Amino acid sequence: MSSFPGAPRLLKGTIVLLDAVSFFPKGIITLQYNPETLRRTLQVRGAGSEGGDRLEALRLVAPPMETIQLEAEIDATDQLEFPAKNPVTVLSGIYPQLAALETLIYPKSSQIQKNNQLARRGILEILPIEADLSVFIWGINRVMPVRLSELSITEEAFDPKLNPIRAKVSLGMQVLSTNDLRFDHKGSSLFTVYQKQKELLANVNLGLTGMALS
Repeated sequence: MSSFPGAPRLLKGTIVLLDAVSFFPKGIITLQYNPETLRRTLQVRGAGSEGGDRLEALRLVAPPMETIQLEAEIDATDQLEFPAKNPVTVLSGIYPQLAALETLIYPKSSQIQKNNQLARRGILEILPIEADLSVFIWGINRVMPVRLSELSITEEAFDPKLNPIRAKVSLGMQVLSTNDLRFDHKGSSLFTVYQKQKELLANVNLGLTGMALS
């Protein structure tokens, strides 16, 4: 069935991977189906949040810690109906999609080997491995640098080779702010744009509220 010609184009939630050094795009993970719900939690970072100092009660020391949780479904049923057009799905099911999400929280094996070689040569100070920057895109107003903090996968169906062909994925992400990244980091720039967009929309709402009250 064709969609109505005037219907708006459906945007899908996406995670874009930017190289840790050059910040060039390295890959895109697009949610097959947009989840019905998305839960966001904002935790205040205030100077007086842990004590009773009245002078500090209203001081904000940094942007709030924002976390995002969502559940997504991945299903290969439609692709398997057309095996000639989807040879990768026939060969591996949805495991490539799951692997793309899982490797977001793995250090690169090549970097682990490199660090091991440095350790064998007696180099004492070995820096922790910096992951690629993940950017979660949820519509035009929300483009956020994130760190995947939680990943739970429930595989529900398999092909004869035991490749998963249907799964539910629970994602937990922490939005990385200027409090988490260097100010000159690309992620900090993305967060600043994200915050300014919030402020702009908040001002629009305040203007509409003022018009309603007048």
